[in-house]
Amino acid sequence: MTAIRTEQLTKRFGGFTAVRDLTLRVDDGEVFGFLGPNGAGKSTTIDMLLDFVRPTSGELTVLGHDPRTEPRAVRERIGILPEGYDLYDRLSARRHVELAIELAATDDDPDAVLRRVGLADSAARSVGGFSKGMRQRLALGMALVGEPDLLVLDEPSSGLDPQGAKEMRQLVREEADRGATVFFSSHILDQVEAVCDRVGIMNDAELVTVDTVDGLRSATGSTSTLVVSVDNAPDVGPVQEVEGVSDVTVVDDTLRIDCDDPGVKATVISRIERAGATVTDIDVDETTLEDVFVEYTDETAAPEVHE
Repeated sequence: MTAIRTEQLTKRFGGFTAVRDLTLRVDDGEVFGFLGPNGAGKSTTIDMLLDFVRPTSGELTVLGHDPRTEPRAVRERIGILPEGYDLYDRLSARRHVELAIELAATDDDPDAVLRRVGLADSAARSVGGFSKGMRQRLALGMALVGEPDLLVLDEPSSGLDPQGAKEMRQLVREEADRGATVFFSSHILDQVEAVCDRVGIMNDAELVTVDTVDGLRSATGSTSTLVVSVDNAPDVGPVQEVEGVSDVTVVDDTLRIDCDDPGVKATVISRIERAGATVTDIDVDETTLEDVFVEYTDETAAPEVHE
């Protein structure tokens, strides 16, 4: 079943086209990353999926329902972490989750929800004293209430420190493992690369490509470079003969092997050892999602990548 489907979806604001002819499929249980530079149309697309704004033309369904005509059927089954969400500064974290539980009419344990997002020790605190990262954790916890079939997350890592971002990735995978679909936009590319099954890239209001990260690398002609340290450099002729190897360079006792086919790495290591060298270390330099993003968008300032 398709969790999200759009056909020629278009949104114009006066003479400005924010989204143009978007045709997209997101499958049930998939973690889908939605990328693009500022102004590419990501947030407008999410707003249309949630019926926050109405499309100018085109069709869309969310979990099999049209959010324009069946908004309740959609909202009962989704969890939303919007960009620019509002929280009540005077209310505690627990009360926020309790309100989300009451609204969803579920029997979730608010303290269990807060534990999942790392706020158990701050459950009774007023949200007005929370840091941006803590507020982000709370909003994510509220989105998880009721085990939604679809999670729509707009910049879920915003304000999170590295540990918080790691925990967010774990939560996303846990939700996918239980069968939920996760659709999220992000400018932090390593977060997307770590958790997404597929990635869509928007540019100038249009969807320019959809694929797995590995598929995007292949489509842009990217290579994977195997960096192999050895006790002494062997004859590299047998390595160069491996189908899928495009180039081999040797500097002292280090071999750099460019592989057009990532699947040949084990064969390459075997050839090196059969040539009489002992492998002491192996590393891989791969084209990053940032490189792919730049290739598709011609953006010199790509989205942020956190180490």
